[in-house]
Amino acid sequence: MLPEQQHQLITLIQAAVAAILPDNNTSVLLERPKVAAHGDIATNVAMQLAKPARRNPRELAQQIVDTLLANPDARDLLASCEVAGPGFINFRLTAGARQHVLTAIAEQGGRYGILPPGNEKVLVEFVSANPTGPLHVGHARQAALGDALCRLFAAQGYAVTREFYYNDAGNQINNLAVSVQARARGIAPDSPDFPPDGYKGDYIVDIANDFRAGKTVQAADVAPITATGDIDSLEDIRRFAVAYLRREQDLDLQAFGLKFDNYFLESSLYTSGRVEKTVQALIEAGHTYESGGALWLRTTELGTGDDKDRVMRKSEGGYTYFVPDVAYHVDKWERSFHRAINIQGSDHHGTVARVRAGLQGLGLGIPKDFPAYLLHKMVKVVRDGAEVKISKRAGSYVTLRDLIDWVGRDAVRYFLAQRRADSEFVFDIDLALSRSDENPVYYIQYAHARICSMLAQSPELVDRIPTASAAPLLAPTELALMQRLAEYPQTIAQAARELAPHHLAFWLRDCAADFHAWYNAERVLVDDMALKLARLRLAQATAQVIANGLALLGVSAPERM
Repeated sequence: MLPEQQHQLITLIQAAVAAILPDNNTSVLLERPKVAAHGDIATNVAMQLAKPARRNPRELAQQIVDTLLANPDARDLLASCEVAGPGFINFRLTAGARQHVLTAIAEQGGRYGILPPGNEKVLVEFVSANPTGPLHVGHARQAALGDALCRLFAAQGYAVTREFYYNDAGNQINNLAVSVQARARGIAPDSPDFPPDGYKGDYIVDIANDFRAGKTVQAADVAPITATGDIDSLEDIRRFAVAYLRREQDLDLQAFGLKFDNYFLESSLYTSGRVEKTVQALIEAGHTYESGGALWLRTTELGTGDDKDRVMRKSEGGYTYFVPDVAYHVDKWERSFHRAINIQGSDHHGTVARVRAGLQGLGLGIPKDFPAYLLHKMVKVVRDGAEVKISKRAGSYVTLRDLIDWVGRDAVRYFLAQRRADSEFVFDIDLALSRSDENPVYYIQYAHARICSMLAQSPELVDRIPTASAAPLLAPTELALMQRLAEYPQTIAQAARELAPHHLAFWLRDCAADFHAWYNAERVLVDDMALKLARLRLAQATAQVIANGLALLGVSAPERM
């Protein structure tokens, strides 16, 4: 059902209930029956009302049905209502009600299912890779999930900001610098003199060579940095290597078709004094204590579910991982991003309660569930039936660029968004390259291309299709396809609400299946002009909504394949 039809049905049910039980105040919820044969939509309102009203739920449900069907306003919407099980009410829509979706799609086009812009802001932080190497498949999953989620929120009227947080401070950056320095001095990774925690990929050699050659590099949001060529200056190497890898990551993201609005440097939290200010505020608030030469935060007392207190400042000096994160999220809050979502690997699970505890301890009125987190599991890449673990360029992992080079951007985006974030995922390279119904990207895009080809065969009808009568569309496969198209607005709303782009990926696959089932069951280009125009209109609407849905995943909708 379309959202406005759901609202109409809820109003009709409320009127029927009010006529029977004037003093009730129960809200009406609609849901799709688990078995499609049971109807198009259902409600359990009679079961909710029966106990407080001291009524038999089935008898009450039947009285609601009788009252509802006696209302003339229900005739255009409902073909039938019936009581099922312990008191469910199942509804079937009229053919006209189902056909109305084609009018909505024709009128709204690319805006079908999209809400008008509102004032609520949301900040989505994702990818946020250390600038120590190319983006790996875990970052690729974040990129696919994060960008799709941003598009879904924008479709729901939010003002969306994409942010990339660079961890450009700490031990990993020192390891990067000494790795480049070692390669610049000719020390190979298998040498006993190579840093024990150094990075060994071929990209380190590229950085070392460019540093010695005095090359200039520029990342997306910073001034150009020219290498000094002084291999004895670890600081010069560090600055150049970080800039070099930020530029490389920029190129990875460009290949993925992803652009961020903001880049935030961890190092800026230290240089601005924000980390020290945050720590001092927690000390003054009485939420810390000294033990064993370390500074601890009383996270167990701050109501975020942490199971033990956490070290903030280590006994040997230096802050632990979550401390700058607390300062960073204060910055988000002060930038008026009161809704913030972090997309991170599941290995960050332990920091969630710590960061939230630190924010609670500051007494700034920040909600306990700020920020929201979407934690994803890692990706296994399989090719020719065997796991692929190593990229020569990276040295120890498959990169985002590898995936794009192997299967293309569309397949990478769809495959990495098609599963729940908290589920393990196997990226099958062979499947992503196949031109078969088993490949969901091919299957969906082929449905769109097939419709475009069909429409191209009747150019003389192009102006008549959008306003053609939908009345002839009565075949079961046609009614099923129109019902699927009507579900699209609720699908994208659910995907945004639950931080779950996979709902849209599943819907696209199901929509393509409904289209192919209809196409195989009913001839479109028939002699009967009224039926031909109606079916072309259904095909055109289906192509429009498939293109809309693919765009929200960042996937193209080709007209030819």
